[in-house]
Amino acid sequence: MTTREPQAHESLVAQACREFVELGVATVYEASGRQGLIDAPLVPILTGRRVAGTALTVLCGQGDNLMVHAVMEHVFPGSVLVITMPEPEPVALVGELLAIQAHVRGAAALLVDAAVRDLEELRAMELPVWTRFVRVRGATKEKVGEIDIPVVVGGARIEPRDIIVLDDDGAVVVPRDRVASVLDAARARAEREARMRERLRAGELSFDLHGLRSLIADRRSGQGIGR
Repeated sequence: MTTREPQAHESLVAQACREFVELGVATVYEASGRQGLIDAPLVPILTGRRVAGTALTVLCGQGDNLMVHAVMEHVFPGSVLVITMPEPEPVALVGELLAIQAHVRGAAALLVDAAVRDLEELRAMELPVWTRFVRVRGATKEKVGEIDIPVVVGGARIEPRDIIVLDDDGAVVVPRDRVASVLDAARARAEREARMRERLRAGELSFDLHGLRSLIADRRSGQGIGR
């Protein structure tokens, strides 16, 4: 790989993150062929926020946040910290003091497949955080885990530097090697939806625009079902 190739990829990632923020999770997910959905009951502690950034992954020991402390020196501007354990558990891996460190170092967001606490302070900080649980129960600091390795959250495999897109609908991951194709497909989908939006505002029905009326008629006919 030449020097220009990683630079070009980084430029593409930066552009994709900017556009994915505008496009949103649902559009990116559909445009990716319905792949990469982080299918977990995530709670955004700040609603109305949209974020897209590159994944910095943290695999903690069960019920332990030692590696969350360790990862803070690796946080880079625009990163999305993906913090998980072998099994989801309502133990607080992140609170105000850890969030301050991530915020100061330019993290775009935190995705915590566990619990967070200190909600009032986190909201005041305005660092976007998506979490599976909100619980006070504290973590231990004894178990050595891993940083920057592939992890699985909500059934989705997330590798370091994949793009994570988050909003009030949830989260989706776009693998590094699919960024260009998903971005192109998402742009095309957004354009189609914009045209459809205008037709719907003019009074047309999605029932007809998607050809669903004829689909029902054909199936009724094939099954011999009358009106």
